[in-house]
Amino acid sequence: MSSGATRRIILGITGGIAAYKAADLTRQLLDCDLGVQVVMTEAACRFITPVTFQALSGRPVFTDLWSPAVDNGMAHIELSRGADLLLVAPASADFLAKLAQGVADDLLSTLCLARDCPLLVAPAMNRQMWENPATQRNVTLLRQDGVGILGPDSGSQACGENGMGRMMEPAALSDAVAGWFEPKVLVGRHVVITAGPTFERIDAVRGITNLSSGRMGYAVARAARNAGAKVTLIAGPTALPDPGQVVVHHVTSAEQMLTAVEGMLPGCDIFIAVAAVADYTPLAPQAAKIKKDARILAIELAPTADILANVASRANPPFCVGFAAESEKLDEYAEAKRRRKHLPLLAANLAHEAIGAQRSRLVLFDDAGRHDLGIADKDNHARTLIHHLARLYNAAGATPAGSQ
Repeated sequence: MSSGATRRIILGITGGIAAYKAADLTRQLLDCDLGVQVVMTEAACRFITPVTFQALSGRPVFTDLWSPAVDNGMAHIELSRGADLLLVAPASADFLAKLAQGVADDLLSTLCLARDCPLLVAPAMNRQMWENPATQRNVTLLRQDGVGILGPDSGSQACGENGMGRMMEPAALSDAVAGWFEPKVLVGRHVVITAGPTFERIDAVRGITNLSSGRMGYAVARAARNAGAKVTLIAGPTALPDPGQVVVHHVTSAEQMLTAVEGMLPGCDIFIAVAAVADYTPLAPQAAKIKKDARILAIELAPTADILANVASRANPPFCVGFAAESEKLDEYAEAKRRRKHLPLLAANLAHEAIGAQRSRLVLFDDAGRHDLGIADKDNHARTLIHHLARLYNAAGATPAGSQ
C-alpha cells in the first residue's frame, strides 16, 4: 500500500488468462495513490502466483477462506471493513454466475457477499461465453443489484478468436476506478468537448496542421466523465486511445469539426472548446500531389469558421468554455478573447510552455478575475477546471438541456 494512500481497494482476481494483466493493474492503482489488498481464487493462482501481487502491493495476498492471517479467522468479513471499493478483475463467467446467484463457496465470493462497500467487476472470457444468454442474464441481475460492470472490450482473445469478452486494459480500469471516487458534480449534464489539431488539406498528401497532441482535451473529457457527465468528444487527428465511457467522433478538418459540433448542440449543456483549430485552410486543395519544381508555390488561404464563437453567439447557447494558447501577454490576450466571445470561463497557457510538455501552468479567467492553477500535469488541471466550471454552471442555476 502506498504510504500516502487515502483510499483502500480490494482487488479480487479470478481464474483466466487475463489474470496476468492484474499485475499491471495493481501497479497502476498504486500509482493513483490507492491502497491495494489482493484476494485471489484458487483458479487465479494457477495463472499467476500470489507472490507477484505481494511484491507489487506490499501486502500479504489472501487466497483461503480459512486463512489464519486475520486475528478472528473471519477474513471474509474483516477484509471489506474499511475498504472503499471492491474490484474483481478479471471476473470470469463462473464468478459472475456466483455473484448473481449469491453463491459463497470461497474467500472472494464470500467477501463479495459480505462486503460493506461498492462492487465493480471487469468481465473477461471467450466471446461465446460472454454472448451466452446465461451470462447476459447474470450481468443484467448484477446491474439490477447495483454492481458496476466495467467492459468488456472487443478484440483478440487467447483462444485465437476475436470479439467481445476481452478484459478492459489496466490503464482504462485504473482510470475508471480513480474516477469512481471523484465528486459527481455534473450528473445529468451533457458535455461536448473538442480536442486535438485539425488538418487542412493542401493536396493528396500535404496539409496545414499544428503541434497539438490532444492530451489536454482528452484529459478534460475524462475529468467530465468522472464528474458524472455524459461526454461527447470530437477529436481531430491524434495518436491517443479513446477514453472509456465517452462517445468519440473522429474528424479531420475544421469544417468537419464544426459540422460535428453543430450536430451535438441539441441537448448540450456545456461546450468546452479545447481543440487547436487551424485558423486558415487552403482555398483550392488539389486532388493530386503537387509536384515540386523550382518555382515558388503560392497557396491561397481562407479563414476557417470560429467554432467557439459560432456556438457562444447562438440565441440559447450552452455554457461555453474556451482555451487560449498564447505566445506573449497571456493575461491581456486571454481576457480579451474571453470578453470578445462572451465566455463565462476561459483557460489559457503559454504555448511554448505547454506544447509537448507533461506539466505546465494553466490560468483560468472568469467574471471574478484570474485564477492561477500553478504548474501541474494535464489530468490535474483538467480535474480542477471541471470542478471550477461546475461551480460557475450550477451558480447560474442552469437546468439540463434535456429537461427544457
